[in-house]
Amino acid sequence: MDTDLLFYTTPHITAPHAMFTRQGGVSQPPYTGLNLSFGVGDDPEAVRENREKVKQQLNVQYLASAVQVHGDQIVLVEGLSTDHEYQGADALITGQSGVGLLIQQADCQAVLLHDPKQRAIAAIHNGWRGSVANIIAKTIVVMQKKFNISPENLQAVISPSLGPCCAEFNNYQQELPASFQQWGDAKNHFDFWEISRWQLEEAGLLSSHITATGICTMCHQDFFSYRRAMKRQEGQGVTGRNGSVIGL
Repeated sequence: MDTDLLFYTTPHITAPHAMFTRQGGVSQPPYTGLNLSFGVGDDPEAVRENREKVKQQLNVQYLASAVQVHGDQIVLVEGLSTDHEYQGADALITGQSGVGLLIQQADCQAVLLHDPKQRAIAAIHNGWRGSVANIIAKTIVVMQKKFNISPENLQAVISPSLGPCCAEFNNYQQELPASFQQWGDAKNHFDFWEISRWQLEEAGLLSSHITATGICTMCHQDFFSYRRAMKRQEGQGVTGRNGSVIGL
């Protein structure tokens, strides 16, 4: 256990999991702390060391991640014998023990899923484009096909991410479907935590099996935030990526 790491968990998910803050880790500014992304300009050796800390914390042998592209591609992780980063995917599923599924984020959601009966897990990178594509429902369909899961058995948590306090979409009429507008307000702010909860329930999850941490990454300095970095750095947006991980 690395006592320098700060992370969140929920008792509603019984699989090993953690939603990490930027606290701990070895990365230097502007990635200070536990940056878990190779794709933002950080020293790769620092990222590897940070990822090792995460693996040790959760007691997983291997870490599966993806070069995320805000799409709806889903990867089945199987037969892994080393850490691996898949190209062009935004959701990972597995039934392999000892594997941690990593989502990298800096305002987007990670949605972590666990079926304790079929011993299957998923980790979803869910930004607003993922919400529009309903990658949540698509991932659950793949879990049904690959692992014969029943959605009502799934446990889910929505990670710290951009909250309704800060999720401003001035072009929402072009970017978001009409069905999302019930979660908007007069300031063009949208509650994507509730949108994800709705999509999970529509996919068959029980409301009592869904947890949202309710922590806004832009408001809380413990987290990397792309929008905060854009504001502070006059549009540059150089920052690290938080990590959310679930394993078997």
